[in-house]
Amino acid sequence: MSTKPFYDTLIAATETERQQLVSAEIIRRCMVRDVTLDEYIAFLTQAYHHVKFTVPLLMAVGARLPEEMEWLREGVAEYIEEEIGHQEWILNDIAACGGDKEAVRHSKPAFATEMMVAYAWDMVSRVNPIGFFGMVQVLEGTSVNLADHAASQIKEALGLPEGAFSYLRSHGSIDQTHIKYLENLMNRFEKPELQELLIHSTKMFYRLYKGVFDSVITH
Repeated sequence: MSTKPFYDTLIAATETERQQLVSAEIIRRCMVRDVTLDEYIAFLTQAYHHVKFTVPLLMAVGARLPEEMEWLREGVAEYIEEEIGHQEWILNDIAACGGDKEAVRHSKPAFATEMMVAYAWDMVSRVNPIGFFGMVQVLEGTSVNLADHAASQIKEALGLPEGAFSYLRSHGSIDQTHIKYLENLMNRFEKPELQELLIHSTKMFYRLYKGVFDSVITH
């Protein structure tokens, strides 16, 4: 019987999908300062359209957990407190870029973003609320590894003020505590069926999130 923590197994099992995500063209170009203002605003726009559902989704997860997972419900409640209002940070970043944040607020998401959000709601409401943590793994893990560096490169490329990067900075290296929390949480899922679910949902969310990144390219 393997004594390897499940989180390590999860990382290894989803590495192919993670590599496909981080090799997305827009991420590659950001890292070499080959990005336009329209593309950065487009990225923030799609971020707004999925981040605004983080708290409602977490609330739905908490409401659907069984009594024996009260420990997880308490963790979800703490996570909700940390995530409240992040969509407004994104809108303020858009305004700092010279964009129209109210137009973004009332806009429609890209197809890929709508599909990712729809899959998240379907996972929570129809399949198993635990599967939502696959999305958390993808969004938090990707952000910690890329966000700070991407913010610096975009800032240099476009000459934007620091106030245009509150969302990326907040999800960068200063947010390492979220990943440690997530690692500890994942390691508490010992049932094989839950582990299989989390591996599957993480793979799916990597693929869906790559679609979101691909949707922001303007040329």
